[in-house]
Amino acid sequence: MRKEVVTGIVMLTFAGAAYGALPAAEFVKQAGASDLYEITSSRIVEASANPKVKAFARQMIADHTTSTQAVKTAAAKSGLPPMPPQLTSKQSADVAALRAATGATRDSLYVTQQKTAHADALALHKDNAANGATPALKAASAKIVPVVEHHKMEIDAM
Repeated sequence: MRKEVVTGIVMLTFAGAAYGALPAAEFVKQAGASDLYEITSSRIVEASANPKVKAFARQMIADHTTSTQAVKTAAAKSGLPPMPPQLTSKQSADVAALRAATGATRDSLYVTQQKTAHADALALHKDNAANGATPALKAASAKIVPVVEHHKMEIDAM
């Protein structure tokens, strides 16, 4: 982690992405993209022959569906209009790479992508839980952080 001062705002950089006091709508957009990526990529490998990858993928689908709902509920409580999540261009490319790969190569690519995705998601939610300006979204992030920490621990051990 490194701190940067950009036009008087302290930004924290994690895994190549900068997070500061994001506006609530931007946080919701990024959290939604993160969850959508987790769900989409995990559905691709859900039929893996590797039981560890299969179990992890199923857990990602369940847990990230739950976190999506928590962020949507918090956003609604905060008066933010509901917007369907969209993958970023990088996430779309990662999903396409997963679809193109097969077998153990796909499993390995999935694990590599998940390590990065969970580091980014953890940084996003930790920052929002600590610095977000919207109480309902801060509370949602605070509940999501331990779940993502557990996911990160599991994927880092694969």
